[in-house]
Amino acid sequence: MNVGSFVLASTIALGAGSSAAMHDRVTPPPVPGDLNVSTAERAFLIAHAVGTQNYICLPAAAGGYAYVLFGPQATLFDDEGDQVMTHFLSANPDENGVPRPTWQHSRDTSSVWAALAASSTDPAYVAPNSLPWFLLRPVGVEYGPEYGSRLVRTSAIQRVNTSGGLAPATGCAAATDVGRKALVPYAADYVFYRQRNDR
Repeated sequence: MNVGSFVLASTIALGAGSSAAMHDRVTPPPVPGDLNVSTAERAFLIAHAVGTQNYICLPAAAGGYAYVLFGPQATLFDDEGDQVMTHFLSANPDENGVPRPTWQHSRDTSSVWAALAASSTDPAYVAPNSLPWFLLRPVGVEYGPEYGSRLVRTSAIQRVNTSGGLAPATGCAAATDVGRKALVPYAADYVFYRQRNDR
């Protein structure tokens, strides 16, 4: 399947399989128990991501060679197909430049950086040959240049409804492969939470 077909199929599948919307009151999909947020938090935004998970072949610590993730690159859309966010790896200013997964709002350019809190490959939820589902917690936020604040009150992010994105099984087995990059198509839904008392 070529990238264009993958993107189209993934977008249709995710749109049909989730209650994704961009509203202040949204209903998140069920998740494995260890990915649940606290009862003090509520979902305020769900968006569909289509892009790539990006890998590079490097020597492995235990010997041999392995693909290592060096960041996502994705665009997030609402139910109407309008772009609402971009997702990528960038330096977190709140951690002196530590590289973190980043989400930047397309309208007000507020940003949130997050770190992994929990992961699940529970086959009751996660499709075969797809990325794990995640619970992430913010480790940095930034207002937009015009004080855009859509994402700055984020308290948790879930990555759910994943499709594709795993590192290739071949192409990284020898010294001559070191430095080879693989941009693997993926799709997912991202659910953003804030504190219930945060209006």
